[in-house]
Amino acid sequence: MADHTPPLESGQLLSPEPPILASPPPTAMVNGDGPQQVILVQVNPGEAFTIRREDGQFQCITGPAQVPMMSPNGSVPPIYVPPGYVSQIIEENGVRRVLVLPQQPEFHPGGHSPLHHPPPPPHAHLPAFIPHPAMMPPPPHLYTGMGGGVGDMSSQYISSTIQLISTQSRSLQILTPNMHARCFLTETTELAKRMSKSRSSPPTVDIHNGVGGKGLEAEQGQLSNAVAGPDKQKGRGKNGESGELDEEARALQALLSTISTPVVSDIQARGVVVSWSAPAKPESENGSVEGDCSPLEPLSYEVSISFSGKDGKYNSMYCGEEISATLEDLRPASDYHVRVQAMCNCLQGSPSEAVNFTTLSCEPDPPNAPRKASGTKNTLVLQWKPPCDNGSKIQNYILQWDEGKGTGIYEQCYYGPQKQYRVTKLSPASRYSFRLAAKNDMGASEFSEVVDLFTSCSVPLPPFPPELEMEGVTWLCMKWQRPSSSPKEDDIYYILEMEEEGSGYGFQPSYDGDELSCTVKNLHRSTKYKFRVAAYNSEGKSNPSPVVEFITNPDRPSSPCRPVIRGRVLPNSFKMTWEPPKDTGGAEVTKYVVELSEGLSGLSWELMYSGPAMEHVCEGLKPGCSYQTRVYCMSEGGQSPLSETLQVQTPAVPPGPCQPPRLVGKPKAREVQLRWGPPQVDGGSTVSCYSVEVSGPQSEESREVYQGPELDCSVGGFMPGKSYSFRLKAANKAGFGPLSERCEVTTGPGAPEQSKAPSTTCKSPSCVVVSWEAPPCNGAPVTEFRLEWGAAEGSMQVCYSGPGLSHEMKGLLPATNYFCRVQAVNVAGVGPFSEAVLCQTPCSVPAAVSNIYALKESDLQRYETPVEEEEEEEEDEEEEDEEGASRYQPPLYSPSTCLGIKWDPPCDHGSEITSYLIDLGERQPIVVDPVTKHVIQHLQPDTSYRIRIQALNSLGAGPFSHTFKLKTKPLPPQPPRLECTAFSHQTLRLKWGDGPAKAATSDALQYQLQMGDKSGRFISLYKGPCHTHKVQRLNESTSYTFRIQAFNEAGEGPFSNVYTFTTPRSPPAPVKVPKVERMDDNSCEVTWEALSPMKGDPIIYTLQCMMGNSDFKQAYKGSATSFHVQNLQPNSDYRFRVCAIRQCQDAPELSGPYSPTVALSPQRNDAAVSGSAAGSGSRAGVESNRARRSLTDEQCAFLLLMVFAVIAILIAFVIQYFVIK
Repeated sequence: MADHTPPLESGQLLSPEPPILASPPPTAMVNGDGPQQVILVQVNPGEAFTIRREDGQFQCITGPAQVPMMSPNGSVPPIYVPPGYVSQIIEENGVRRVLVLPQQPEFHPGGHSPLHHPPPPPHAHLPAFIPHPAMMPPPPHLYTGMGGGVGDMSSQYISSTIQLISTQSRSLQILTPNMHARCFLTETTELAKRMSKSRSSPPTVDIHNGVGGKGLEAEQGQLSNAVAGPDKQKGRGKNGESGELDEEARALQALLSTISTPVVSDIQARGVVVSWSAPAKPESENGSVEGDCSPLEPLSYEVSISFSGKDGKYNSMYCGEEISATLEDLRPASDYHVRVQAMCNCLQGSPSEAVNFTTLSCEPDPPNAPRKASGTKNTLVLQWKPPCDNGSKIQNYILQWDEGKGTGIYEQCYYGPQKQYRVTKLSPASRYSFRLAAKNDMGASEFSEVVDLFTSCSVPLPPFPPELEMEGVTWLCMKWQRPSSSPKEDDIYYILEMEEEGSGYGFQPSYDGDELSCTVKNLHRSTKYKFRVAAYNSEGKSNPSPVVEFITNPDRPSSPCRPVIRGRVLPNSFKMTWEPPKDTGGAEVTKYVVELSEGLSGLSWELMYSGPAMEHVCEGLKPGCSYQTRVYCMSEGGQSPLSETLQVQTPAVPPGPCQPPRLVGKPKAREVQLRWGPPQVDGGSTVSCYSVEVSGPQSEESREVYQGPELDCSVGGFMPGKSYSFRLKAANKAGFGPLSERCEVTTGPGAPEQSKAPSTTCKSPSCVVVSWEAPPCNGAPVTEFRLEWGAAEGSMQVCYSGPGLSHEMKGLLPATNYFCRVQAVNVAGVGPFSEAVLCQTPCSVPAAVSNIYALKESDLQRYETPVEEEEEEEEDEEEEDEEGASRYQPPLYSPSTCLGIKWDPPCDHGSEITSYLIDLGERQPIVVDPVTKHVIQHLQPDTSYRIRIQALNSLGAGPFSHTFKLKTKPLPPQPPRLECTAFSHQTLRLKWGDGPAKAATSDALQYQLQMGDKSGRFISLYKGPCHTHKVQRLNESTSYTFRIQAFNEAGEGPFSNVYTFTTPRSPPAPVKVPKVERMDDNSCEVTWEALSPMKGDPIIYTLQCMMGNSDFKQAYKGSATSFHVQNLQPNSDYRFRVCAIRQCQDAPELSGPYSPTVALSPQRNDAAVSGSAAGSGSRAGVESNRARRSLTDEQCAFLLLMVFAVIAILIAFVIQYFVIK
């Protein structure tokens, strides 16, 4: 063809992802004449097409869709196909298709020859497709058919077909099997250019590729409208212009279809000459050529033949511009049909009529070499198969041989139609060469390949015994030699026989063949076998060779048992043992190998031991590290598999010594700031705690001042101007390490210490000499002393100020107690006053306790203390010690509720210490005997206490020691002591514990109070954090049982012992106001209402009388409800009141409240006797009414509330009226 599409690229592998087309910036479009082309890519449903836009972003377009693309220079881009596929270009009716198909011989879709151009290397400068943003495709119109020869293609190679139509008339169609996107490219042709120039509107080609119907035509028209150029968008011109182009294309196609029938000449057996005439132009009636449909380019022709009849499949044999062609490589004596088809650019005419011809016959094909059917020492029987006769029956065969001379000169030994022949009178064990040819009426074929055949010989001699070449665990490889007397041409076979030692089966054949070596498999390990070999040929079998013995190798032993630890794992070593393997592989184990890996990853292994022993001590390990160890053994059979790994964790050790702590900043008078670093050796465990110990300037004993995880601390409580030694030690989970070296720190100067109590010496009743000692100066010398003196301890005044150590007080009153104290001053400040001293007491109180230590838990269990009777009664009220309080008993002290302390005895200042006072802060101070250790009991678990100790003697108490902080261990709370703080005949107020906690914490204690019922069960009365509860609605003179339980987040503690509390008897109710009736001037009768007996106890009454403003005196006591009072004074006022008394049987009497008083007024005169009587009665009634009108607390509260409500309403009314309005 004159105009071929550029070759396609096939060196790149198509990615399974959607193809991505790089898009450089588009250039100006030129319609028709320019190099640029607008290409419409049609995407089928279920597929995707990916492009890169101008802004660099990727856009994925899923089908169905039509995407307009633009080629900048009009060239066809490279098409990349996967390995195993080939790209082929097919042109049908002006449409160029690119097929991507699997490689298959003689696969030419459409009956056209493929373009076999070598693919050029890919070029980076080839222009890519540019998405055309100005052309948005209409809704997709899918192509549903294929034209021409494409219909012969299998559906497995062509999954779908998509048609592209651009502004030009020629298009390139790409068909890819199952690709994510299908691109169809168009290319401008000279024919389309000339047609578009000759007309004002762009052409529209109506091409159906030989397929009837309007589907493709309608589709091409629609796509042509979608991608038309600017000229077409402006106007289509006159009607029918598009139809003129279609008519001209049809005319050109009709011209190509007028090609004449080909002429076959010079028919040979394997070739033929075909010639034809060019298509003739149709003439009109007047002899002129119709229209102007002459092709603008040279025509090309395609010659195709069919071997399966006129309507069979045609294969392309020639494609070119000549009008004759020589077809070669045909089959002789075969029928063929040949036809010719004319093509011009993209248009193809209809094929011509097919012409039948038959190739001539010829000589047969060369036959295959003859083969040996059988043979003896003197004969050979040869057979062969007939070759292809090529149209003429084979009549005879020609067999030639070299007579065993080996000179290459062959003589005929047989000529005839048979297909076998026996050659006789041959020499034994000799080689003979043969070749064969076939002959028919057309002539003789070429000779076959030469074959060498051998005759047999005599029975071979016994071979030499087999030799061992290689041995294995279950196999033995042996070789033997060919008997020397046997010629090389003789076919000798060998039988290898084997006998297993101790099997009892004798020799059994294990190999039969012509090889000189054999590998006997499936043997037992480390076992002796006997072998012999015998040779045989067609004449017979030889005697066996001498017997040889071979032993298989032992197998490698199985893995030893998993090693185990023997003894205790030490921080730097451990001892491991293992058992021998269960299967030694047939050989004795020679040595064991132990490997060790640090860590649990198992990446690197180190050889630790190699020897015959079955135990080993792994040394040189790191404390606190994990190790893995494994064992394997060695024997003659090889190395065994590795045993299971044993994981070992070495215990950690305390960390190494730290560097001494260093001072941070300038030391203060009573506080220093220290900092330190971690130890260089952590002992295999992370350092979790540090401990700082300090020793004072006067004592070598150290005390701990800090313990925690931080790397710095602030230590206080020092004496100013003193040197202190600090040492540090680190701790991990294994314990504390050694102490570091000492770090000497001197505190800064401070105010003087508290002076000792001054001493007084009475010179005379009016003169006392007060002397004192200089206290510790704390780094700065004392410059002044201040002495305060006074008659009372709280009203002392400064009477001396100076550097002296004594002062004489004069002008004192004799027999008077005076108090004095002294104070030291230096440049750093003023020290505290000494203890106030009474002049008359030459001795002083003891000094402060200097050092306090905490007893260890082990010492706490062995501690014994005298048990006093009061303490025993508090701990257990139900048990009494009958042997007395002087006996020592070893109590069980719990570290959760007890703290053991000991201290150094202080100076007694001249008076023997009689006791010590232990201050616990909020608790009551504890006074102990003059001992140096004590156990504080009844403490709260998991609670910190600040402890101070004070020494006492006959003169008083010394100062408290420094505060020592201790904390009890946590424990489920113990039940508190239950007490009854208030009671009545119906209520009991119970109290337990020491009051609520200081602050609400997450672990705050709560309590549960239970009361026993009549059946002995306990019912919960209260549950909460309070320490008191009031039990109401009780019966009088009744015993109730209670128990209490404490609990917190740590759990519930045990219930306390059962406490029993009894309600008292209720007193009688108050008697109503008595009635007084005057009998005469000197007597009256008082009556009151009677009360009913209370639970069988009788009620008696007491009547009291008061005359004037004197005190009440008992006038009557008895069970009567009235009493006649006599001996009254006429002119005196009397008041009476009554109370009820309950006479209990086994308890003292209970008096109730007195009734309201009733008054009796005197009679003034006789005339007013009646009035007086009436008046007295009325007064008594008034008094009684007043008594009746006495208000209760609830009524008073309600009355006050109503008063306040009325006042609030009035204030609101005033504000509403005067302020708002």
